[in-house]
Amino acid sequence: MPEPPAAEGPGPAPAPRRAAPGEVIRTLTVDGLRYAYRRLPHPAPLTDPVLVLGGARQGMYGWTRIEELLGPVTEVITADLPGMGRADALRPGDDNLLLCRAVERLMDELGPAPLGIFGYSHGASLAFTCAQQRPERVARLLLGGVPYGTTEAERAYWVATVDELAAGRPEEFATRVAEGMLCTDPARHVHRRRLAYNYVRRLHLYEVARRPDAAAELYRSLRRALPLDGGLTGVPTLVFCGEHDNLTPPHRQRAFAATIAGSAFTTLADSDHWVVLERGDAVAELAYAFFTGATGTPAGEAVPLPGPRRKETAGPRAGRH
Repeated sequence: MPEPPAAEGPGPAPAPRRAAPGEVIRTLTVDGLRYAYRRLPHPAPLTDPVLVLGGARQGMYGWTRIEELLGPVTEVITADLPGMGRADALRPGDDNLLLCRAVERLMDELGPAPLGIFGYSHGASLAFTCAQQRPERVARLLLGGVPYGTTEAERAYWVATVDELAAGRPEEFATRVAEGMLCTDPARHVHRRRLAYNYVRRLHLYEVARRPDAAAELYRSLRRALPLDGGLTGVPTLVFCGEHDNLTPPHRQRAFAATIAGSAFTTLADSDHWVVLERGDAVAELAYAFFTGATGTPAGEAVPLPGPRRKETAGPRAGRH
């Protein structure tokens, strides 16, 4: 199956891809696995460098809007961690703590100065855990769609979803993934709903087609979630999600934010767990305001939030998926 076309937001990098001016790509290793990061230098940054950590299907080339908005004022760093993009695949015994070590290795490679970190979905759990372990290295922390408080019923849904793939039914698997990740309630408006549904489904079909061991890896990933407990102090933090996110819903995100001293929480309208695709401009604007201090937040104080933006390019308001 050929690689799916790039969409605005997350996803695999199109090939070939023209390099951004001045970009630097470095290869690192952790526990014998090769991975890479991509750095977009800035000659005179106005704020701390920003490291972006995406979900399990979000590689180093999936953050165009973030780069466009933050790139003119600071360095932006993205990564293909082990198991993501073109990095080495995770092995049966590897866990998410290995990925945390990969992030810490990357942070050390960038130098001793504090970083802003934006983690989304799976990347949010890595970012939070790294901030707990090395808070002195994190200037600000933006976390979206945090996988916190998952129920047993939800775990059972995802096990049954991977069962479809293990049984040789990738189409059914991809459909269940899309329906489990996205809001399908026609009474709730989701911007770019059809685009998001089709893209998420195609992306997962592509990923399982290129990884023969995908089912085994997905079973393992369900067993190695980071606990995300213990709280955090001393790091200004903003937690957000789409207002119709049914995978990491707002009430759980708010509860998670409450474990972080001085943090704040907000939602973005007309979006669900794939808000980075559906409302990419709004996510980039939120990141810009937070990391540049445009909200006027002193370190360690609660973050005053801009109101959620309701209008982007108009999209259809009704219709399933």
